[in-house]
Amino acid sequence: MPETRRKARTPKEQEERPPPSVGILDIAFRRAQRVSPHGKTKAERDRLRAELKVIRSSATVLRHLRLELRPLRPAAFGEFERTLVDAAFGARAVDRSLLRLKRAEERIRGLTRDAEREVGRAFASEELGELIRRFYGRLASFVREIDPDIVRLREVAAYLKQRPTLDLALPRLVVAGFPNVGKSSLVALLSSARPKVAEYPFTTVAISVGHADLGFDRLQVVDTPGVLNRPRHGNPAEVEAEATVAGAATAVLFVLDPSGSCGYGLPEQEALLDRWREEFPGLSILPVETKCDLGRRTTDRLQVSAVTGEGIDALLAELSRGLADARRRAEAESPREEAPEPPEGRGGRPARGRPPRTPR
Repeated sequence: MPETRRKARTPKEQEERPPPSVGILDIAFRRAQRVSPHGKTKAERDRLRAELKVIRSSATVLRHLRLELRPLRPAAFGEFERTLVDAAFGARAVDRSLLRLKRAEERIRGLTRDAEREVGRAFASEELGELIRRFYGRLASFVREIDPDIVRLREVAAYLKQRPTLDLALPRLVVAGFPNVGKSSLVALLSSARPKVAEYPFTTVAISVGHADLGFDRLQVVDTPGVLNRPRHGNPAEVEAEATVAGAATAVLFVLDPSGSCGYGLPEQEALLDRWREEFPGLSILPVETKCDLGRRTTDRLQVSAVTGEGIDALLAELSRGLADARRRAEAESPREEAPEPPEGRGGRPARGRPPRTPR
């Protein structure tokens, strides 16, 4: 799979937008400043005010850090989403950022405990003021240290929000191939999806999902960006497409354009098909030739046309047979539950069950 990563923001872009710590600390310190303690003496009110500033500012920061983690909770960050994120942002990059945020939370909690103890031992208002200034400084440094991680996690959350959610309980047909071979037009005929269709390459820049009903089978049809056969040098759209093939596909519909109107020769497309078959030996890959309205050739493969609809019924029938075979294989491989043995009675004989009462 290509190792292309998403482009980092330029220094100018980073200057235009303040780091996340600015907003988080501003909210935390403003909330802490609004405390209004009650006490009989000024010394008691000063101590209570200092204690409330410590508690309120740290609690506000911790709450905002938890909000940064919420979009990437395990329930919404499944195996397929992890495959996409690792391909787009770098392997384990998100895990490292999550770990640094959790460590920052631990450090802030420890800092808060220490500050509360010091406030309890202080007497003069000048000493309390110095304690608060020192606490604010260390709290701010802890948050500023994780600015790059918060930025990365926000980018990941925005990236995932723009991607569809796949139902792993339903079969997933990933439509893939070279750019401009007719994948999106085919997806629009096969499913409820309405992807963008144009004559220029790389029209599709991210995956999209539609649904199709094949008899009793509900099928997810996933449209992917075009992929050139250039491992380790693909653009982000190609990386996403290959990650979808590797991490989400129940089966792959590999679209080839033998007419040459896509701008790429058939040998180049065949090379990508051969590479995927070698890299994913357990994955069912069905090749289909499209744009047969521009010319037919002698081949054993299915030939279809998204313009005239020729061959679409045969393709749907082939997909339906493939899903039925996959379902039978899955049922044969799944372990069967054995019926529990009846409890033993006296002498090792099966215990007799009392017959149910019949209502009068």
